[in-house]
Amino acid sequence: MDLRASLAAHRLVAIVRGDDPEAALSTVLTLAAEGVELIEVSLTGKDALTVIERARQALGPDRPLGAGTVLTAADARAAHRAGADFAVTPALGEGVGAARELGMPVVAGVMTPTEIVAARAFGAAALKIFPAAEAGGPAYLKALRGPFPEESFVPVGGVDEVAARAYLAAGAIAVGVGSPLVGDAADGGSLDELRARARVFRGVTGEFAL
Repeated sequence: MDLRASLAAHRLVAIVRGDDPEAALSTVLTLAAEGVELIEVSLTGKDALTVIERARQALGPDRPLGAGTVLTAADARAAHRAGADFAVTPALGEGVGAARELGMPVVAGVMTPTEIVAARAFGAAALKIFPAAEAGGPAYLKALRGPFPEESFVPVGGVDEVAARAYLAAGAIAVGVGSPLVGDAADGGSLDELRARARVFRGVTGEFAL
C-alpha cells in the first residue's frame, strides 16, 4: 500500500487500544463504517493480534489496517501474520526494520532531528512525533518542518479536536488520535458516542483534505 498517499488523503489515523477484545473489534468496525480509513490496533491492547486478525476478516483484504506499538521484530512478524498491512512504532528500533523487510510501510516514532534522519535511513513512510503535546505541540512541528520540509509528520499524543486542526494547519500530513476519538468504546463504552466523535474528527480532517 502507498501509506504516505493514504495519510495525505485522509489525514487521520485512529488508534484503538482496549482491554475488551470484543469491544475493540466493534470499535474498529464502527470506525471503518463511519469512514475512518486508517485504523491501527495497538499491540498493547488485550488479545490485539486476534483483534487484528478478526478485523482483517471482517474488512476484507483491501482496507488499510495497522498494528501499533510495534517494538520488536517478533511484533512485526506477528502483526503481519495477523493481517496488518502497515506498522506504527513509538520509537526507532528493530520493529521498524523488520516491518520494512516484510513489505509493511511504517510510521516510525521520532522526537529529535537526529531520530528523523535515522528514520529516513530506515525507509519510514512517515514520522510519528510522540508524545506530540509534551514535545512542544504545533510550534515544535513547525520548527521541525524548517530543516525537514519534505518529511511526512504524524503527531500523536494528546491530539483532541482543537489540536488536530492546529497540527494540520502547521503542516502535519495527518494526526494520530487515540482516546479523544475512541474514548471508552474499546473497553465496552457507547458506540453511538464513538460514531459522533468520529464524525467530528472527520469533519476537522476533511477541512484539510488534499
